[in-house]
Amino acid sequence: MSARIIDGKTIADSVLGEVRERVLALGTRGTEPTLAAVLVGDDPASMAYVKNKRRACDAVGIRSVLHRLSADIPESGLLELITELNHDRSIHGILVQLPLPDQIDSHRVIERIDPAKDVDGFHPVNIGRLVIGMDAFRSCTPAGIVELLVRSAVQIEGQHVVVLGRSNIVGKPMMNLLVQKDRGANATVTVCHSGTRGLASYSRQADILIAAVGRAGFVTADMVKPGVVVIDVGINRVDDTAARRGYRLVGDVDFDSVSRVASAISPVPGGVGPMTVAMLMWNTVKAAQRTAT
Repeated sequence: MSARIIDGKTIADSVLGEVRERVLALGTRGTEPTLAAVLVGDDPASMAYVKNKRRACDAVGIRSVLHRLSADIPESGLLELITELNHDRSIHGILVQLPLPDQIDSHRVIERIDPAKDVDGFHPVNIGRLVIGMDAFRSCTPAGIVELLVRSAVQIEGQHVVVLGRSNIVGKPMMNLLVQKDRGANATVTVCHSGTRGLASYSRQADILIAAVGRAGFVTADMVKPGVVVIDVGINRVDDTAARRGYRLVGDVDFDSVSRVASAISPVPGGVGPMTVAMLMWNTVKAAQRTAT
């Protein structure tokens, strides 16, 4: 068996096209969707992520405003900026790029963001609304995974989905999205993590396997059943002297072996990553639509 490739770049472009149409429609009503990005310090990975998100804003017509802060800024300074952005009616979405320096409590920062501008979908209010099935900003990576599956015509309802990882960014919101009685959901979900005994015995039961453990090549062919659909969330750097930068990006799944067993699989890069950015744009426009006159 040779797995069908779930092309996140192509699907993300489709989502961004829909976002662009909504941006144009809002423009006719005098609303310019605006995303404020906050970058603390000069971590190269964080800088690259913010650059990609601002590039996506430009592509769909969303205005982006970047606030760059020193790595040694006190927590109070960052909280003060977020309060200002909360009160700025021209700002519809607020993105604080994680991780933050050690002197700053990321939970306190996330809680300071107005839930109505929390386009990352991390605020406890939005997470709580998601859990009980109310309308909310959905965390971008889990929301992007649902769109990947739905737009690839993968059946989710009634399927057994196994999620590897329990992070607040992917694992937990992923579980809560998929158990809802809703479009692209209504699945039976098992969450595995570092405390799971006999993890492979669970992963081999999956109709859909979502790997988000942060370990390169963790999922191997013997851990999945034939015909499984695999979504690889991992982004790991491995040394490669043949690569221009001296490293290459790989996922949490051993792509070569698992793709011979699975019916469909998302690659790394080019799978979940583009969808995460696309859903951030979607949430920003959604926030703008809520305030449009």
